[in-house]
Amino acid sequence: MERARDPYERERLRMVEEQLVRRGLTDARVLDALRKVPRHLFVEEALRDRAYGDHPLPIGEEQTISQPYIVALMTQLLELSDRDKVLEIGTGSGYQTAVLAELARRVCSIERLPRLAERARALLEQLGYANVWVRVGSGTLGWPDEAPFDRILVTAGGPSVPPPLFQQLAEGGRLVLPLGDPVNQTLTVVEKVRGEMKTQVHGECKFVKLVGKYAWES
Repeated sequence: MERARDPYERERLRMVEEQLVRRGLTDARVLDALRKVPRHLFVEEALRDRAYGDHPLPIGEEQTISQPYIVALMTQLLELSDRDKVLEIGTGSGYQTAVLAELARRVCSIERLPRLAERARALLEQLGYANVWVRVGSGTLGWPDEAPFDRILVTAGGPSVPPPLFQQLAEGGRLVLPLGDPVNQTLTVVEKVRGEMKTQVHGECKFVKLVGKYAWES
């Protein structure tokens, strides 16, 4: 999607070069998406001057927008194509959702907190993302009516892979999520190969808790 030039463009380009490329991220489509999506619009106005820094930021409701590197890394690990239908668990600010929408055919995003969902939906519509659907619900249950999904991204940390999400993952699909305890997790890639779960780990990370029937209670 074409974006008009804005006063934060230079910061956005610097973010990609200094925080992503220098750390070894190489997927050209992912890098282009992060060059395009106006991250500063997904944080409170008082925090916009910090939007492109190498850190997460609060977005209200005790939730955060992940640091740019983590957003890019998780997106790269999905190995997205423009034919994919993606399920995102944890819409949050909508920033990761917008990045996915730049790369995939369709993005279905679930947010358990109505205020965040409403804000993200309105901003994504304002920015012209017509391939995104946001709903309020319990992320660990997935979105059965839209399954199967080629890719699933979970933006909160849980103790294990929620069974409904693996069930809703298409054969040959990839699921990226943080797994561990409520404080520290390991970024994990799950693939469905002949109906079986194949996993790879990609380093330590820290996310807010995944809340729901198949994760933490609160």
